[in-house]
Amino acid sequence: MFHTKPLFPFSGRSLGAGAVVLLASLAAVGCASAGQYVWYGEMPQAEREMMNGDYVLGVGDGIHINVYEQDGISSSAKIRTDGKIALPLAGEVVAAGKRPVDLSRELEGLLKQYIVTPRVTVNVTTAQPITVTVLGEVGKVGTITVDRPARLVEALAQSGGPNEYADKDRIFVLRQFPEYRRIRFKWSAVLRNEQNAAAFPLRTGDVIVIE
Repeated sequence: MFHTKPLFPFSGRSLGAGAVVLLASLAAVGCASAGQYVWYGEMPQAEREMMNGDYVLGVGDGIHINVYEQDGISSSAKIRTDGKIALPLAGEVVAAGKRPVDLSRELEGLLKQYIVTPRVTVNVTTAQPITVTVLGEVGKVGTITVDRPARLVEALAQSGGPNEYADKDRIFVLRQFPEYRRIRFKWSAVLRNEQNAAAFPLRTGDVIVIE
């Protein structure tokens, strides 16, 4: 269920020019209405919980794509800042935000028009740490690195948590990949780990905003 609210109504301290530019860019990324959000508890379980330790691909990760008995198509790639990779015949595909097995199945579907019963495996060759940006009414604004598995509560702790100006009922994770989402949390839910809010898994490229 989506709800409509103003997107970035900050009070108290002003954001720096760089942060304002970043927010403006994110607001335009694939979002039909910038004021829409989804409560974290309404998201699919696989997206809001660490499921069996599954690895989720991120920007900067190196991967090897093996197409069985198709050496000319098999290749290695680094996931670009736009979250995509390029593969012969399949073209450009969003890889960030997906599990390797899910990307494999997607590539098989794209290659079916060229290859009879394609078999694809995706292996991670270089794993990057999780980097997220924290903005708004927090103790420390900026980009931080969180060790895998990266949890929301750890990123908030590193940033100093909500400051005196913060609306603790309006904490958002802006997610770019594989599609834009604006996910809402309450600070009380994070502190109590309601519906695993504290353990919400972060991905590289996420932006945390406390209004």
